[in-house]
Amino acid sequence: MEIAFDFLPFFRIYKDGNIERLTPSQFVPSSDNPESTVRSKDVVIQTESGVSARIFMPKVRDPLQKIPLLVYIHGGAFVLGSPANPPFHNFVSSLVEKTNIMAISVDYRLAPENPLPIAFDDSWTAFQWVISHVSGKGPDPWINEYADFGRVFLGGESAGANIAHDVAIRAGEIELGGVVEIVGLFLVHPFFGGKEVDKLYKILCPASSGCDDDPRLNPAVDPRLRTMAARRVLFCLAEKDFLRERGMAYYERLKKSEWIGEVEFMETEGEGHGFHMFNPNSDKAGDLVNRLATFLNHA
Repeated sequence: MEIAFDFLPFFRIYKDGNIERLTPSQFVPSSDNPESTVRSKDVVIQTESGVSARIFMPKVRDPLQKIPLLVYIHGGAFVLGSPANPPFHNFVSSLVEKTNIMAISVDYRLAPENPLPIAFDDSWTAFQWVISHVSGKGPDPWINEYADFGRVFLGGESAGANIAHDVAIRAGEIELGGVVEIVGLFLVHPFFGGKEVDKLYKILCPASSGCDDDPRLNPAVDPRLRTMAARRVLFCLAEKDFLRERGMAYYERLKKSEWIGEVEFMETEGEGHGFHMFNPNSDKAGDLVNRLATFLNHA
């Protein structure tokens, strides 16, 4: 069997179209223990596609108080991970515990088995499902009872940051009814493109050029950017991240664009892409979580 594309150590695509995944998936079960600092449960969003999510709920201190809502998109180069994967589960749990927000972590379908833009469309479907609860009559009781739709956040890391940004762009095109307010978007080590062809992205999204004329790889060329539905955007970059320059370029362009909002920036010195997932107990990972907590708690 001849190999068409190698993305070691994660998967191979063969010329006959077969896809071989090379690393086993790991899962953390959800836990709906009322005594836990953070409770979690898995919900199905769309039966036909299998799109689902894991909801993280902090320990409720005041049953009458509504709490902010975060729609979170995990990273993994569009091909790896899930809300139940230990690094992503633990990261969202720590953020929920520190901020006292509710988080919905989207489980979108992975490429290359599901070519892009399926992951983008799945995440948009999940966002629409979340805001369908605004009347208090949605399918999930936690969201109905506790979510403050006047303080909604979007966020993600790596490929998930790219998808979260796309959701914010799409949200700017619809009428949110004045009740739903996206007050912030955070982009941790975002996966955007450059002038050269991104070979991985081109494989995952055959309809794309893989270059910076694709609005999903280069949001600065998206004519919808000026109406992006987030009042604040926080860029979290890492000094040694191979994607740093792409994130920095978009940060600079966003500040000068027609979009009316506040742009914030944090850079972690001496660290690479996704360092907080590989070493979550480090001081610098703690600093990143604290910066995100400040962003989420000062809407």
